[in-house]
Amino acid sequence: MADRTNSDETRTESDSLGSMEIPADAYWGIHTARALENFPITKRPISVYPDLVVAIASVKQAAARANAEIGVLDPAKANLIDRACQIIIDGDFHEEFVVGVIQGGAGTSTNMNANEVITNIALELAGHAKGEYQFLHPLDDTNRSQSTNDVYPTSIKIALAFSLQFLLTELGLLRDSCSAKSVEFSHVLKVGRTQLQDAVPMTLGQEFHGFATTLNEDYDRLHETLWLLAEVNLGATAIGTGITADPRYAEAVVRHLNQITGLALTTAPDLIESTSDAGGFMSFSGTLKRSAIKLSKICNDLRLLSSGPQAGLGEINLPPRQAGSSIMPGKVNPVIPEVVNQVAFSVVGADMTVTMAAEAGQLQLNAFEPVIAHSLLQSIVWMAQACKTLRVNCIDGITANEERLEVMVGASVGVITALTPFIGYQSAAALAKTALLTGRNVADLVVEANLMTRDEVTKQLSPARLSGIEAITSAIPIIDLPIPGADSDPSR
Repeated sequence: MADRTNSDETRTESDSLGSMEIPADAYWGIHTARALENFPITKRPISVYPDLVVAIASVKQAAARANAEIGVLDPAKANLIDRACQIIIDGDFHEEFVVGVIQGGAGTSTNMNANEVITNIALELAGHAKGEYQFLHPLDDTNRSQSTNDVYPTSIKIALAFSLQFLLTELGLLRDSCSAKSVEFSHVLKVGRTQLQDAVPMTLGQEFHGFATTLNEDYDRLHETLWLLAEVNLGATAIGTGITADPRYAEAVVRHLNQITGLALTTAPDLIESTSDAGGFMSFSGTLKRSAIKLSKICNDLRLLSSGPQAGLGEINLPPRQAGSSIMPGKVNPVIPEVVNQVAFSVVGADMTVTMAAEAGQLQLNAFEPVIAHSLLQSIVWMAQACKTLRVNCIDGITANEERLEVMVGASVGVITALTPFIGYQSAAALAKTALLTGRNVADLVVEANLMTRDEVTKQLSPARLSGIEAITSAIPIIDLPIPGADSDPSR
């Protein structure tokens, strides 16, 4: 990367609105400077999303190659632009992408910022000074055959495809972590619950296997969204008519872009529709929201299962990560699931933002793609980081309170459900009531009532049978047992 002087020296640049002094060491120019004045909103530059910077540079690189191929740009100029773009793709000069993530103009400021940075890098490669646009111009050369209105949405889709790979990697690792816990806890019986009330037994391994399955489903659904990002409007220029672009350009630029990115992008069949429509972003956002909600549900379960440790469920122990209170010594909170919950809430809000932005576009262009890009890229980055911290700082270190779970299963009347095929519903209900009133073990009550032998009860209440892993294949004769306190007169 070139040295930065960080001096007070400036250079003068001009546009149709007048002239401005630009820091001499800045690779951006007057259009970027105006955006910095106009949009001091988020204090977050587009460089916070490296994938977006790389995506824009990739589009500009493909455009330079296509323009040279079809003969509308001098090969020497195209080569300089190509080299400058590659430097950015390789990770340098990202800090020069300074315009805010939220901006008016449908992304024009982002496109201008890219044009200026790429051009000034290229000028230096050719031995010229920054701002000497008579040798290579940001708009006439670097932006040749392009418009913000096809460059920007195409770049967003590429950036989302790049970022999605990171999310899928972390989601897959989290799924695998839950799967490993399902094996580790496969022998641990616990009481299942419906509507927060005791239900029938299951294994803790089955519970974590369910987590792994739902995460795998989300992995598949998110992977499927890549097709939503594959159709681009590059070559549409301003509104989809392709004005200022050679008829050969659209095919050539997408071909070069696929070679650069490794993606399988295609040109939209209707460039006018594609330039105005943001429906693909809305569908993509909906899939992100689905995944976030299901991730949040898992975290809700983890917080419930680990509640206590004395007055809650206390079935599992989450790794203690930090002190939980400034006033209560020894308190430890489920901070990792809590932060993932909050990420999910943010993703849901971002989805609403994308929805409203998609609806608000008028006529031949959606002016609100900057907030769409910011919302989606932030959601992907946050979700990927949330998956990572949930795996590393929580799931991998979870342990089971096996003794407590054993006691809870033994005292649970829910286990009587497993015996109903053998002793009948009426007898099972009576014993359940007795167990609740006395607190006695269900298995003991069944044996004392001579409804089943100890060996039979032990067999049917084994972890494999209670959890449904081993199917019940036969039954012993049903013996009715009078319900304590019930009137023996059947007519009443």
